[in-house]
Amino acid sequence: MTRAPDSSCTTTIDLLLSRPLQPAFVALVEDALASLQQALGPLLHSVYLYGSVARAQARPGVSDLDLTLVLTRPLAADEAALLEQQRLALQARHPEVSKVDFDIGVLADIRNPAHLYSWGYWLKHECRCIHGADLGLQFAAFTPSAAVARAVNGDYVQVLQGYIASIAAAQELATLRRLQKEAARKLVRATNVLRPAEGGGWPRSLEDYVRYFSERFPAMAERAAFFLRQAEAPTASAEDFNAQLEAFIAWMQGQAQAPASA
Repeated sequence: MTRAPDSSCTTTIDLLLSRPLQPAFVALVEDALASLQQALGPLLHSVYLYGSVARAQARPGVSDLDLTLVLTRPLAADEAALLEQQRLALQARHPEVSKVDFDIGVLADIRNPAHLYSWGYWLKHECRCIHGADLGLQFAAFTPSAAVARAVNGDYVQVLQGYIASIAAAQELATLRRLQKEAARKLVRATNVLRPAEGGGWPRSLEDYVRYFSERFPAMAERAAFFLRQAEAPTASAEDFNAQLEAFIAWMQGQAQAPASA
């Protein structure tokens, strides 16, 4: 791993990215930055865009705003509650996205060598800095590998089992659809843990994940395509979605264990 000095992000949104933001999302990102700085002040080390808004491929009214926040220390309970209030208020003010998500990291954890393949990869390859010192510049480019894929999504069984329980308990259609969308996205990304140990490229979109997976496991292509559709616009019943999710998880676990038992 090579290190470089911290480099600060510019504050003009259209100069932040190699490609400008889509006009429909510029005000949203500017509002998000202002809200975060107001809520967190000096606790906020840096902010990163990831997902479709970062790639300038977002769909108004359909896509989420995904932000990674790096903090100088963990939040106290009252600070976490204030940040959640800001997130919900931001989401309510901006119908151009279906949801606003904050992924939160702490500076010491990101600089810990034990998290190189998780936080290091994430900031280097998946994120675009829009505020503060760009930590991604501290890392050399990561070679595509199964080790990195497992570091980023190796928690998929536990996370998806939690979604299964929440989906089964959902009482409102809007809540059900949100949970299905989130679970489908997690599953699609988690398919990368079955990639070869070395070689290939980094998936850049959900479509890339499904395409790479389907090329390696053509018998599962139809099931993967189902979750790609649910990740965009969920339509399945809770029962059907959970049944297919449980079956896919079980299949993935079997595949992961197969080399060891061969």
